[in-house]
Amino acid sequence: MSREPEGIVGAVTRVILAEDSFIVREGLRELLATRTAVEVVEVCRDLDALFEAVDAERPDVVITDIRMPPTNTDEGIQAAVRLRDSHPHIGVVVLSQYSHPSYVLKLLESGSDRRAYLLKERVHDVLELTSVIDAVQSGGSVIDPKIVEILVSEKARAVSSPVRELNEREHTVLARIAQGKSNAAIARELGFSQRAVEKHTHSIFAKLELGDAAEVSKRVTAALLFLADGQEPNVDGAEMG
Repeated sequence: MSREPEGIVGAVTRVILAEDSFIVREGLRELLATRTAVEVVEVCRDLDALFEAVDAERPDVVITDIRMPPTNTDEGIQAAVRLRDSHPHIGVVVLSQYSHPSYVLKLLESGSDRRAYLLKERVHDVLELTSVIDAVQSGGSVIDPKIVEILVSEKARAVSSPVRELNEREHTVLARIAQGKSNAAIARELGFSQRAVEKHTHSIFAKLELGDAAEVSKRVTAALLFLADGQEPNVDGAEMG
């Protein structure tokens, strides 16, 4: 495994690892040790130990298994929800071998900013893992591409989906949101003013009943609804007037 180039100056991201499997836990620790911008400050194997470590170490990011003691059900998601209230500035990356979208939706119920859901099959790629760590630390949200693929293939919700209430212009803007584009980028692509794009996004969030959510949470949840409706985000929309 390659190390980052020496001499890079910047803040070090302090990380806590929560994983009950010794092999996985130590593998992750060794993997992250190859990145000079990441420091694993504590490792733990159950939910209680995780909360104790967070209080003691005040990390920037927690990487947690989705299932660990005491119940081996959804402790990782429980941790993400509880930390949303107790330590809102800590990013949480939930690692899972389960690709069912319900876990992701449960994780995002309390907000999507600073939250990520990543399948364990991807953690061997240290560049991808550290990019996810950087994303949640900076307030972003990451959903494993495989989960997105599953959402795209689900057609059952399409008939009653609130996405069907959007008009053509709103649908075009939402398609770009699902691509991860900012309002400014959408405006440039469609030749539209940023103020007009903001107006359309506000209308989209209202129709999808996302009015009370945080901005990042609105965009991610709206994108999930768009994909769950069986829509394709890589579309070439018409010009908007």
